[in-house]
Amino acid sequence: MVYYLSQWILESSQGTTWEDQVSFLRLFGYITLRSAGAAVTALFLSLYMGPKVIAWLRLRFGQHYIDEASKAGGMDTRHIKLGTPTMGGILMVPIIDLTALLWAQWNTLLQVTLLSMLVLAGLGFYDDYAKITRQSSEGATARLKLIIQTVLAAFIAVYLWQVPATSTLISEVLVPFVKYPVATGTIGVMLGLGLTVVTIVGSSNAVNLTDGLDGLAIGCTLIVSFVFLVFTYVASHAQIAEYLQVPHVTGAGELAVFCSAMIGAGLGFLWFNCHPAQVFMGDTGSLALGGTLGIIAVLIHQPLVLVLAGGVFVAEAGSVMVQRGWFKFTKRKYGTGRRVFRMAPLHHHFEQLGWQESQVVTRFYILCILCGIVALTTLKIR
Repeated sequence: MVYYLSQWILESSQGTTWEDQVSFLRLFGYITLRSAGAAVTALFLSLYMGPKVIAWLRLRFGQHYIDEASKAGGMDTRHIKLGTPTMGGILMVPIIDLTALLWAQWNTLLQVTLLSMLVLAGLGFYDDYAKITRQSSEGATARLKLIIQTVLAAFIAVYLWQVPATSTLISEVLVPFVKYPVATGTIGVMLGLGLTVVTIVGSSNAVNLTDGLDGLAIGCTLIVSFVFLVFTYVASHAQIAEYLQVPHVTGAGELAVFCSAMIGAGLGFLWFNCHPAQVFMGDTGSLALGGTLGIIAVLIHQPLVLVLAGGVFVAEAGSVMVQRGWFKFTKRKYGTGRRVFRMAPLHHHFEQLGWQESQVVTRFYILCILCGIVALTTLKIR
């Protein structure tokens, strides 16, 4: 909106006496300026609206139950967190979407991202609302969430494949550190469609599983968002993309503005979510943010880079799959289920080892930064 308003003023001023006075509005054509504006705007709105939204959530959506994971791991001493409002995604998602609409140019890539975030936030809201109204850790079934996520991801994959301008995002499969596509043609399409669905669904659920300690999920999301801020900007710039031999995606610069909005809103949310948390992200935020990261990775033709940048998310999700798989296998074979980790997801395992909550969060931040650095090296090492 800001971009279109500035362009309208510039066009209207041509040939008038105040043309020179409004010439500075040309700056709004630069992605860097609009990205900075989006970050600052989202941060300000989050800090301003945060106390008001948290107060409202505390009245309506406080978590007065101990989740099953804490009970199973003997962690019910966390009763001190009971009553902390959840559904913090209600604060972030509208601010991210509004800020992106305010500062970005509207194109197909941005529209797909904005709409998908709203769908996933709606799914998360339904899950959170069901838990709060029942005062139980049982919300939407895992089957229902997986079906909706898969349908959304499949729709995005097929849509991108069918549109000529974006078909190569699906039909050519890229691997980090490799210059050229590893699969094209029919095989590429099949792999690309499957990879797109797995990336979006996997990312959404991985961030959701990471959301178990104060500040952990949002902090790691901020780090990964910064990595993709760099990738989206590079993908949008034809000369830089050609020099680094990465795919150039027309219109990807507006995703950089979106990433900046995520960073600003995320920083504002972290202000209230750091230990001791005044609000929890809930599925409303975690499903939406995780799925959106997956969508952005797909839209700039770098889905597997997300595996590197989001290494902490991968480890968290992997720990749950390994734990459940091994428990079921050993129960069938030996009659008693056995565990690989003391508790899953992985952050609870380290708590069981005696790490303090703040230690786990800070050390996972460090690991996430290292993963982000590895992901950024793929821009040059090919």
